[in-house]
Amino acid sequence: MAPLVSVIIPTYNRADLVQQALASVQAQTYRDFEIVVVDDGGTDGTYEVLSADRELRVLRHPDCRGVAAARNTGAAVARGEWLAFLDSDDLWLPDKLARQVLLLEGAPELLICQTDETWVRRGVRVNKPAGHRKVAGQIFLPSLSRCMISPSAVMLHRQLLHDHGAFDETLPAAEDYDLWLRLTWRYAVGLVDEPLVIKRGGHPDQLSAQWGIDRFRIRALVKLLADPDLPAAYTRATRRMLAAKCAIYAQGCHKRGKIEEAAWYRNQSWEAGPNGLGEATAAVR
Repeated sequence: MAPLVSVIIPTYNRADLVQQALASVQAQTYRDFEIVVVDDGGTDGTYEVLSADRELRVLRHPDCRGVAAARNTGAAVARGEWLAFLDSDDLWLPDKLARQVLLLEGAPELLICQTDETWVRRGVRVNKPAGHRKVAGQIFLPSLSRCMISPSAVMLHRQLLHDHGAFDETLPAAEDYDLWLRLTWRYAVGLVDEPLVIKRGGHPDQLSAQWGIDRFRIRALVKLLADPDLPAAYTRATRRMLAAKCAIYAQGCHKRGKIEEAAWYRNQSWEAGPNGLGEATAAVR
């Protein structure tokens, strides 16, 4: 029989960290799950080591295609009704899956939920800014300014990716921000208000820590505005956030001497109707 939950772990040249992530999954008190690991073209022997474990389903991209593609590859072969993602540098506490399954069983209207998390940077626990506090319910509006769902904390019904698209593989970063925006204007998000994920940061290969990620959030917002079904109030809020992020990114470009790029973003008008968005989408860099 197929498991209820498929745990999908994308990884790239993180042999030691992914072993720790796997151990945290294998220590779960809830047991009706499978583990799918996708080695995204790594060269450190991760695939060879993990493929010897018969309890895992291990796939490998021949070259590095990015975390979005790795998650999508895992989701495509997953057998579970529910998908839970875990980044290879993060960890789960033992009751993480059990608490989410219990929440979903008690609220059958929910198709997506997450848990709270603890932040650790370079081995030291850090306090999360107040704006990153997890909230439940209709979270689309706060999700416009920042990513309000953590991939390592989420569990979602596989039908959501079928109906609304998976992670956008054209985005090298902010691919999760893009997906959560597509989902949160349609669906309420459940929350297990317990820190059941340890989110470890400070690694040099973390894309989210690099300057310039806002340009990919801008692309996600432009895509969202092209959806004719987006409610009017959400459309107005998205346009305001798009203008704000363009201004912030333009300022950063100017500081780094990217004068032409700064001018392009500063001079965009996002108040045009949907007919102008196709051209804008193609132009956003």
